[in-house]
Amino acid sequence: MQRDKPRHRVPRLSGTRCLAVLLLGMLMPAATLAGDWPDTPLARTEALALLQTLNADLLSHPSATLTLERWCGAHRLAAAPTVIARRDRKADRPVPEDLRRALGIGADTPVRYRRVQLACGGRVLSEADNWYLPGRLTAAMNHALDQGDTPFGKVVAPLHFRRHTLSAQLLWSPLPQGWEMHGLPAATEQPLAPPHHLLQHRALLEDAQGRPFSALVETYTEQVLAFPPPAARQDVD
Repeated sequence: MQRDKPRHRVPRLSGTRCLAVLLLGMLMPAATLAGDWPDTPLARTEALALLQTLNADLLSHPSATLTLERWCGAHRLAAAPTVIARRDRKADRPVPEDLRRALGIGADTPVRYRRVQLACGGRVLSEADNWYLPGRLTAAMNHALDQGDTPFGKVVAPLHFRRHTLSAQLLWSPLPQGWEMHGLPAATEQPLAPPHHLLQHRALLEDAQGRPFSALVETYTEQVLAFPPPAARQDVD
């Protein structure tokens, strides 16, 4: 939703100051959560609830790209909540044997590999490994995937695909195991410092006939929490 323009006059920036502002805007999305999320029992509980919410949302929708766009917009991670795929064209990795079996293919079946980062407003929300079967896609889809950086889910959307999750693993929990029996951890004076990888999904994408055409390993980063904690927003409001 477009916001109303402010009524006050905005001072004009010099060329040097404009460059500084642009550079700051490029650097800020890469920043960690330091300073935003305090290391308190409440903040840790909120972080866990948000990770579980994102996990459930990803599990209940076929397209991770569209799910991340909704997440990005709802939590104001970018002015324009559009997810783009940053493709690593030099990356190459053979399909793991368990995923080859899940795809139901033999050793001679052509498989293509895509390594991408899904980013919204400069923030990398997900790092994805994607092995897909070009023989089960249209020529137009294969051309788009070969030549462009459009997210995979958007390219293959005409297949009306379904997502079959193989596993969903929380790689980091803000609360220690057994907290419900031993109590919440004490607050510290340091900011909450989650690791780079928070959540990982392994999944198959299947077309309308139930044929798998893609195997995915999606790893979600700490940038999915790169916004003020809910308690802080309530204080501001």
